[in-house]
Amino acid sequence: MPKKKILVFQHVEHEGLENIEKFFPYQKFEFTRIKFYKNQKIPENLDVFSMMIVLGGPMDTWMEKKYPWLINEKKSIKKFVHDLQKPFLGICLGCQLLGEILGAKILKSKVPEIGFYKINTQKKLNDDRIFKYLPKSFDVFQWHSYEVNGIKDKDFKVLASSKTTKVQLFKYKDHAYGMQFHLEINNNTIENWFKISSNRKQLEKFTSNHKTLKFIKVPGIKIDEIETLCKCFVNNFSKVILNE
Repeated sequence: MPKKKILVFQHVEHEGLENIEKFFPYQKFEFTRIKFYKNQKIPENLDVFSMMIVLGGPMDTWMEKKYPWLINEKKSIKKFVHDLQKPFLGICLGCQLLGEILGAKILKSKVPEIGFYKINTQKKLNDDRIFKYLPKSFDVFQWHSYEVNGIKDKDFKVLASSKTTKVQLFKYKDHAYGMQFHLEINNNTIENWFKISSNRKQLEKFTSNHKTLKFIKVPGIKIDEIETLCKCFVNNFSKVILNE
């Protein structure tokens, strides 16, 4: 049986699939990465892909003049989600891009969320085939200053929120999901992100040096918990794709 193909949009080198790649069984799936930071082009035929994953990045959805590839990226997301209606996951920036093509406003957050924050799930999550395993309350890693807001589509459902950000996890119909937080991280992710000069400057504006050092030294048990949550949603996506 040929492997199922997953199309990945990657915006910067240091934000990759991380544990998502680890938990998709390599015997059954293969990834096609489109690296926009290397000016790679999106395949014309999206029909051959069983899923699309759009990763995070430091740019914002409205920065089309600075990052012109955002225009075609949005068109491709819209085709995959609206026309093909195949499994989709958008993480952080990917979450906001999905929200925008569905008609949401992407607004600057009143309070940026950088670090670990508590997420609370909604009752409607209990009926969801991908994320129904999530606990009522859990900690996740976040790094965003914009958020999805003001969507009125009847097929849009908020599945989880934080204290300051209502739309932390949402779904469109039963196939497309936007996740504002990062469940893909592993033991090295945060430290590697902190090595990037622009990330480090942003974090230093947000917190003190003492808290910055604490920020990048994440307890192993917290990473283990996040890895478990990541493995669960990847397994659920895998089942959905293989049963199509």
